[in-house]
Parts: sequence; C-alpha cells; structure tokens
Amino acid sequence: MRALILAGGKGTRLRPLTDLTPKPLVPFMGEPFAVGQLRRLAAAGVTDVTVLVGADAAPFAPLIDAGKAIGLGVDVATEDAPLDTAGAARRALSGQRGGPVLVCNGDVLTDLDYAAVVRAHREADAAVTLTLTRVADTSAFGVVVCDPGGRVRRFVEKPPPGTLPDDTVNAGTYVLAPGVFDAFAGDGPLSFEREVFPQLLAAGATVIGVTSDAHWADLGTPERYLAGHRAVLDGRCDWPVAADLETVEATVRVSSGARVAHDAQLGPHVVVGDGAEVGSKAGLTDTVLHGRARVGAGARLSGVIVGPDATVADGADLADTVVV
Repeated sequence: MRALILAGGKGTRLRPLTDLTPKPLVPFMGEPFAVGQLRRLAAAGVTDVTVLVGADAAPFAPLIDAGKAIGLGVDVATEDAPLDTAGAARRALSGQRGGPVLVCNGDVLTDLDYAAVVRAHREADAAVTLTLTRVADTSAFGVVVCDPGGRVRRFVEKPPPGTLPDDTVNAGTYVLAPGVFDAFAGDGPLSFEREVFPQLLAAGATVIGVTSDAHWADLGTPERYLAGHRAVLDGRCDWPVAADLETVEATVRVSSGARVAHDAQLGPHVVVGDGAEVGSKAGLTDTVLHGRARVGAGARLSGVIVGPDATVADGADLADTVVV
C-alpha cells in the first residue's frame, strides 16, 4: 500500500525551530516527527511513501535512508509553487491505478488505526474515506455530516455551537480510491476541503466518514508541541519513541547520549535529546531539549523548548512556553 505525507507547509508558527528545519523534521520524542510517522505507517502495512514538500527536497533526503531502515520505500516530491492541500497529491497520483492510497498530514499527532480505516474504505467500496474526530466547539472547524451508516451527506463550514447536532470534523487523514482525481483536470492548486470532497459528493460518489476517538492534535505551535509530548509521555497517545530515549521516571525520557548532572531535577514531562547537557542543580519541568542543547547549572525551566545547539545560561529562570 502507498501513502502520501503532506509536508509542504512553512511552519511559521513554530519559529525559530522551523527557521532552518522543516516542521515535519523538528524532533519529536527524540527523532524527527516524520520518522515516527514512517514507523506508524510501516506498522499499518504501508510499503511505499511519497513525502510532498515545498520547493526544496534536500532537507528531507534523510527520510529516504530512514525509510530503508524501517522497511519502507520513500521518495520526496517537490512543488515549485504552492499547490494547496490536494494539488501535490493529484500530481503524485497521476495515472496511478491499483489499491487505495492513504493520505496523512505531516504535522498532525495521531495514533489512529490506519489499517482499520483502510479496511472500512475497502468494505464500503468508497471513492474517499475521511477520518473524523469529535470536538466540543464546532465553530472553528468544518463539520462533516454523516448518515447512520457513515456515508457523508454534507459539509458545513464552521457552524456556531449548538446549531447542528453533529460534532464530527475532518481529522486530516484520508483514503483515496484509484482514479479519484480523474474528474479534476490540470496541474495547479487544488483543495481537498473546498473542491475535491464537495464536488465528489455532489457528483454522487461514495464518500464515507470514519469517526475515531484516537488522539488527534496539530503540533503547529510551541504550546501544542509541548502538549503533544505530554500526551505521549502520559500514555494518552501511542507514538514511537527514539530508540536511545531511556525512561528515567514515569514521564521523563533521557537520551543515552545525553549528560545530566546527578543532582539535577527532571520532571514531570521532560525529554532530553542526544548530546544535550543538564547542569548541576538545574530543574526542568514540561521541557524538551533538542540535540546538543545545554542547560546551565542552577537554571530553572518550565514550559520551555531548547533548540539544537542552544544554551541556557547558569541560573536562568525561564517559563511559560519559551523557545530558545
């Protein structure tokens, strides 16, 4: 089975972490987020993955070797100009026949059962299957209205709370049947949400929704990035963890290649990456240190992300979602 990862976004809300590193490659639980995604796809039976990126493929080249180590064939496809959410997928699947294709967003943390969604797609002989999640406030989302059998009947954009009985929204993972783009000629920008899905529905195609209670979160801001780590450390999201991360306490993971002073205090919710250093009597809570980051002696960090090669001075006191 083939999968596409949509990874063309600029990640501006995560700056400065994304100034030099594309958002899907920012470390998450000790390794690039996209590597964890590849591991989950392989476990679901995917054999080939195309990563759809912006104009520069070079930063994503390490994913090819990472894929080989996992048992996946990985290639990277670029776009010279932004093609919206579906344009790059249309280009990548041009002329393809065969089995269904799984489409994932490169910045969504989820432990969704991919294999189960693909099975539902096959059983329904659907053109498109959308994964759905429930939200308390629908006003910030497009609601997907399904009949009792799971067939999508309409899309309602950002309805005010309480105006619809439905609370299921698009969770950003799709399964596409071969030839799903045949009705969409061209090679320019194309939107799944505004064009592909509504037009297929209007044409009578079978579009189904699979509602899941799996963890689902966008990692696109520093606050959400830290919240994603908490979800994994607490066991609320089943996500792969880098092999070198060792469990020090229930919600603390430290790389075997890191150096932590014996009298430093870590936790709860701390990840210390490879080559990082934590000085004497430093205290860390709700904090992520990337590779080769350094925290000085006596520093106190709470709600902090320390990027690669960055240094926090001795005695510093940082809190409330600071990115160093």
